Amino acid sequence: MKKILIRNANIVNEGKIISGDVFIKDGLIFSVGPDLPEYEADITVDASGKYLLPGLIDDQVHFREPGLTHKADIYSESRAAVAGGITSYMEMPNTQPQTVTLELLEEKYKLAAEKSLANYSFYMGATNDNLDELLKVDPKNVCGIKVFQGSSTGNMLVDNPVTLENIFRECKLLIATHSENDNIIKDNLEKYKAEYGEDIPVSCHPKIRSAEACYDASKRVVDLARKYGTKLHVLHISTAREVALFDDSLPLESKRITAEACIHHLWFSDADYDQKGNFIKWNPAVKTAEDREEILAGVLRGNIDVIATDHAPHTREEKSQVYGKAPSGGPLVQHSLVALLEMYHQGKISLEAIVQKTSHNVAILFEIEKRGYIRPGYHADLVLVDLDDPWTVASDNILYKCGWSPFEGETFRSRVTHTIVSGHLVYENGVFYEEATGKRLKFLRK
Repeated sequence: MKKILIRNANIVNEGKIISGDVFIKDGLIFSVGPDLPEYEADITVDASGKYLLPGLIDDQVHFREPGLTHKADIYSESRAAVAGGITSYMEMPNTQPQTVTLELLEEKYKLAAEKSLANYSFYMGATNDNLDELLKVDPKNVCGIKVFQGSSTGNMLVDNPVTLENIFRECKLLIATHSENDNIIKDNLEKYKAEYGEDIPVSCHPKIRSAEACYDASKRVVDLARKYGTKLHVLHISTAREVALFDDSLPLESKRITAEACIHHLWFSDADYDQKGNFIKWNPAVKTAEDREEILAGVLRGNIDVIATDHAPHTREEKSQVYGKAPSGGPLVQHSLVALLEMYHQGKISLEAIVQKTSHNVAILFEIEKRGYIRPGYHADLVLVDLDDPWTVASDNILYKCGWSPFEGETFRSRVTHTIVSGHLVYENGVFYEEATGKRLKFLRK
């Protein structure tokens, strides 16, 4: 493995920014600091004027493999991820077949070992009848268990209240939830179908998948987690009301109940449906500007612990159907970091907070072994960014297999220039070096 020396970077790490160098050897960070010795390196990167961050760890992606590879696959989406500064990801079980047995889970790990350019882990999916299989999962090798309370792509709904309670009582591994009340959603949908048929205006989406549906389901799992002491992580918070369900006074290391915000809920609002249509149709829905601002406030206060993408591609043709047929979800991994850096330019969030919420806190929350920080002895997962190199998202620079982005036409002031995954320089100024794959994430759990 090549030795890499990064010189003269502005290093954003552990709540501060320092000017210095990083030397990488045998895939690990060997030394960090100002004016490092003249190490003998195979690759030297002059980072003058640029900012070096720990690689992002995305705790929620859908890469669609196996079974849905016309939309995306592990290779194509991990390639887009590293171009966007994401060096590790945790992928969801609603593929075909659904990842609901240990055998199917390990098949995904084999696929990733062969073709993923980023580091990886995969969630085990919960169903109404696979509790025995969930209890066999090794917590040191798997990021968590995914529970869908609301129907979404793949329809892995856990709608038996006894099953849900049993999962929370019995499972010691982290449980990540998609929290929407399916009954409320169904009632709302029938009302709008009666008025519009299948061609419901997409602006009705946040009224169908309503704030009430989100809050009701999130409160239910928070209550269950408190009852049983379960380690719970509630994904993609989309309403102001939900934010208050989560503690902002405890240090993250002491929390048993945590929450995630996603890029689209921090960027878009219901005012964007008229222009973007189904291309910003997500579950849970993008809601009001007031919801968006309170989610960001929760991120900054500490109610919400991490920022992720919920990257979930569909083809342009699928998204162009009428509302009732168009699937929810959109691609985000290539553009999540530059969107956050745009929010930094707008004065909404600091560089230190971006790193905390996308790297440090994900490593703490999931107890990931030796990742998420720029520290000697840690795996060298790093991203170098230029904060002053504007570019516009367009069809010819979108790397997702689906070929589109909800940010198409957006000009970002910042650019990812280099990405290093487990000590391998995989991306440099638009060029990929694909001779090495990422590594399986390991977890420091009992």
